Amino acid sequence: MPLFGREHIERYRATDGEEGHDWQGTQTLLLTTRGRKSGEPRTTPLIYAPHGDDAYTVIASKGGSDAPPAWYLNLSEDPEVEVQVKGDSFKARARTASQEEKPELWRTMVSEWPAYDEYQQKTEREIPVVVLERV
Repeated sequence: MPLFGREHIERYRATDGEEGHDWQGTQTLLLTTRGRKSGEPRTTPLIYAPHGDDAYTVIASKGGSDAPPAWYLNLSEDPEVEVQVKGDSFKARARTASQEEKPELWRTMVSEWPAYDEYQQKTEREIPVVVLERV
């Protein structure tokens, strides 16, 4: 579920994140995937946390829905994505975190948005943590 609509995405881009990066006590980036059916670019604002020097993590929660978000299905088909964090736009490769690395990344993301734990309790689907690595 997107955090906000198209007009907010446009403001984020136009202001290099001055409007839209900070959201309800956390931070957001813009993730652009390629539609797996349409081939069209699809941009979604997502809560994130930095991961090392050149990567970010996001959660494919869809608010605890039993179905994964469309952006996750898109990057599962084509992991080459574009990311914008404030004024920094770059190409990245998306991957689902391994079982070994997920617990630490999950804790980091829950510190950004505590509702992720509630979302996981709402569904039997294991909610993925996604690592976006700059290429």
